[in-house]
Amino acid sequence: MGFSLVGSLGSQILVRNYHPGRSKFQSFSERGTHTINFKLSEVRSRSARISFSKREAIEFEERTSPDEVRKEIEQCYELIRRLGRGVVYLGSSRMGPSHSHYKQALELGREIANLLDCTSWSGAGPGLMDAATKGALQAGKPVGGFKIGREAGEWTASNFHPYLPSETYLTCRFFSARKHGLVDAAVRSTSSIRTAVVALPGGIGTLDEVFEILALIQLERIGSELPVPFLLMNYDSFYSKLLDFLDNCEDWGTVSKGEVASLWNVCNSNSEALAYLADFYNLPLSDKGRLAQSLRGTVPS
Repeated sequence: MGFSLVGSLGSQILVRNYHPGRSKFQSFSERGTHTINFKLSEVRSRSARISFSKREAIEFEERTSPDEVRKEIEQCYELIRRLGRGVVYLGSSRMGPSHSHYKQALELGREIANLLDCTSWSGAGPGLMDAATKGALQAGKPVGGFKIGREAGEWTASNFHPYLPSETYLTCRFFSARKHGLVDAAVRSTSSIRTAVVALPGGIGTLDEVFEILALIQLERIGSELPVPFLLMNYDSFYSKLLDFLDNCEDWGTVSKGEVASLWNVCNSNSEALAYLADFYNLPLSDKGRLAQSLRGTVPS
């Protein structure tokens, strides 16, 4: 199927005819008619390959079918199978090493890794995700991550993590696949597996993940047979206004009385979080954790 374009230039009339594989230009004037024909070579679509290093490259393909998403979800599941389920950290990518919450998240990542003796998972990004990852590494425990190509803050230009081995994380093209990975990493398939979800302070992306997992727990899509502890880290009252809003939702009748409170445990400090997890899994506490329990009047007999 072809088409034509007509235009004028001074006393000349120009006609351009397009047809598959060829193009014809015609010029009409008082002096006569002039025609030029061009034969166009066939253009074939090719997948683009962007190389980020001499040894590695990432293949970018168009999202032509749901199969691409399915394949990436399967890759997430395979990574979890290799590294094992464990504690999943959600948190801001913007709070860097100079922020007090970064230091608290690093300590929490280290102490939970020692307490639960499991793999620590995150979005493999900067900020508080980085803090939790480094804390687990300080404890000498395995870590895994589901990175996304674009993250708020730094590390946005590369699909590669600055220090994690490539076999410990997956760079996801699709947020849906990444979310599947973060959820599945916290699912308990047997009573011997210790997992948890820890929500650190964060922004829109963190809240998106927090409420999705909260809804899955509410609808018993997670933890229906083996409960998964969900901890909301309310450092410096970061989430207090959100909690007030959820209380207002109860007054409006959009959630049942006490419903949200039953789905997670709000912790104001790392010691509270460790004490809660130790009690949940019936594990011995460190001296720091025992002190936190004694302050709350919950020292086990």
